[in-house]
Amino acid sequence: MIITVTMNPAIDKTVEIDALLPGGLNRIQKVEYDAGGKGINVSKTIKELGGQSIATGFLGGNAGKTIENVLNDLQIQNDFIWVEGETRTNTKVFEKNGAVTELNEPGPVITEEQMNELLLKLERYADSKTLFILAGSIPKGVDQGVYAEITRRVHAKGAKVLMDADGELFRQALPAVPDIIKPNRVELEEYAGIDYRTSDEELLELARKLMSQGIDTVAVSMGKSGAMMVREGYEVKCPALSVKAHSTVGAGDAMVAALAFAEDNGLDNEETVRLCMAASAGAVTTIGTKPPTRELVDTLMKQVIIEKIG
Repeated sequence: MIITVTMNPAIDKTVEIDALLPGGLNRIQKVEYDAGGKGINVSKTIKELGGQSIATGFLGGNAGKTIENVLNDLQIQNDFIWVEGETRTNTKVFEKNGAVTELNEPGPVITEEQMNELLLKLERYADSKTLFILAGSIPKGVDQGVYAEITRRVHAKGAKVLMDADGELFRQALPAVPDIIKPNRVELEEYAGIDYRTSDEELLELARKLMSQGIDTVAVSMGKSGAMMVREGYEVKCPALSVKAHSTVGAGDAMVAALAFAEDNGLDNEETVRLCMAASAGAVTTIGTKPPTRELVDTLMKQVIIEKIG
């Protein structure tokens, strides 16, 4: 069973324009609305891949109702805690030259009581067959150590954790030893205090250091350079697939979904890597944060090149 935890969901509003004119009139050519937030995006992709998940976290107001309705329409099971205030709307402005400007709202403030309610809910779901996905930002009122707290609690029940976070959330969660992590190159560099673009060899060493702390899988997304996956006895890199890109938004979430689907279905290392690369590449061809179709993912899996490293 896969549980996706989205503490700061959003309505993702994607608008397309010719070129952004700051301080002037901008005429929108196309608008897309999606139920979003990293964990929710993961749940949508898992569904498209043929899997099932339960989406949880916090929702509020009319935007929250919209997200709930979308998930119900997609037949994605959900079990959110309802809070006062309005779930945020995140606006992504796409220009024809490929530039993306993001305007993210803060979302509602979460009380200590609401946070405790979520922690208890997650503990009730936790057992040896459960994989929790902790992804994305947290709302106001929630401590930066929350991912570490969740990881320790569900580990005590035998569950596993896949984490996709950055900054202080990432740093504070590592001592709790999540089972799978998916940082990107910049996030790893920031964590290591590196102020230049690392080589693949340096990235591999950083991944190995994280593995030495007890983490089972480190998947590093590297944008146009592809991705790297490091496991005990299995260290590989894959070049990025050549696809017609519409937006890189959601590519990381699709990779997380593929990692979770693979773990839940017991796929071997090669199948896991192929699924991750294909799902991520497929996601960049879609509009907004819509997931790629399973048919497209299956086609792209055949094109994945796996190179042993280390």
